[in-house]
Amino acid sequence: MNIQALINTAKMLVADDKGLLAMDESNPTCNKRFARLGIPQTVDARRAYRELLITTPNLGVCISGAILYDETIRQTTSKGIPFVQAVIDAGIIPGVKVDAGAKDMAGHPSEKVTEGLDGLRERLKEYAQMGLRFAKWRAVIVIEEGLPSRACIEANAHALARYAALCQEAGLVPIVEPEILMDGEHTLAQCLAVTEQVLHTVFDQLHTQGVALEGMLLKPNMVLPGLSCSRQQNAEEVAEATVRCFLRAVPAAVPGIVFLSGGQSAELATARLNAMNMRFKSCAPWALSFSYGRALQQPAMAIWSGQIANVKAAQQALLHRAQCNRAACRGEYSEAMEVAVV
Repeated sequence: MNIQALINTAKMLVADDKGLLAMDESNPTCNKRFARLGIPQTVDARRAYRELLITTPNLGVCISGAILYDETIRQTTSKGIPFVQAVIDAGIIPGVKVDAGAKDMAGHPSEKVTEGLDGLRERLKEYAQMGLRFAKWRAVIVIEEGLPSRACIEANAHALARYAALCQEAGLVPIVEPEILMDGEHTLAQCLAVTEQVLHTVFDQLHTQGVALEGMLLKPNMVLPGLSCSRQQNAEEVAEATVRCFLRAVPAAVPGIVFLSGGQSAELATARLNAMNMRFKSCAPWALSFSYGRALQQPAMAIWSGQIANVKAAQQALLHRAQCNRAACRGEYSEAMEVAVV
C-alpha cells in the first residue's frame, strides 16, 4: 500500500475547486429514471447515455472524478474506446461503486445495512488493474420515530470502515458515504444530531480499522430538514448547521468533503454548497465540494430523452451544472448564472 499515492489522488479529487460526477446508478435505478422519461431500459441505452456524459466537451475543467458502475467500466464507447480510458482521456480520474446495495437489516424493520464485503478484495484488485483509482460505498440511514437504532449505525459504520481499509490495501482511495435520507418529517436539529452521531461512529470505526484519513474522502448528506417538515431553512441556515456539525465530527486530516445531493433539486444543491463556501471556505480544514448524481445529471437526461439529436444540448446542460457547482465551490455562484441554461 502506497499511502502517498492515495493522499495524492485524494487531494487531486478536490483540487482546483472541482467536484465529482456520480454516474454509478445501478441498472434498476437507471432504468427507473429512463422509464419516467420514456427512454428504453436497455444495455445499449445505458451505454449511450453514459457515453454522452463522459464525452461532454470540457467537462474535465469542472469535474475531477467520475464514479462509474461495474457495467460501464466493461463497456466501450461508440468509437471502441474502453470507458475507463475515455474518462482518463477527458482529464478525469475514474472510480467505481463497489457496494452491493442496502438490504433489509435482520431484526430491525425499516432499517438497511449495505452488503458487498464478500469477495471485495478480489474485485478491488481487478478494478485497480483496470486503471480505476478510487471507489465508493454507500450506507443508508433513516430518521423515524425511534430510528436510527444504534445497531444500524454501528453495522453500517463497521462495513464502511472495512471497505475503506480494503480499498487502501488495493491502492484505491475510498469514498465513504454515510447518507441520512431526506425522507420524513424530521427537523434540521434532528438531522444534525443524527448526522453527528453517525459521523462520530464512522470515524471511530475507520480509526479502529487503521484507515489513513489523509487518503480518503467523505461523501455525506447536508444537514437538512426532512422533505415533509413544515419548516424548511434557507441556504445560509443549512450551511451553518452542516459545517458546524462537521467541525465537531470530521477530523481535519480528511482532505475533502464531497456532498451528495440526495434528491435535492439541481439549483438548491448548488445554492446550499455555495452558501457553505461563502461562509467557511477560508477557515474549513477540508475542501467543501460535490459528488452529485441527479443534481448534475437530471437536466441533461431530460433533454436527451434517448434521442441522438439531443446529445449536444444535453451535454451543454451537464456542463452548465458542472460550471455552476464549481462556482459554488468558490463561493461565487449566483442565481444569475442560471439564465445561461440552454
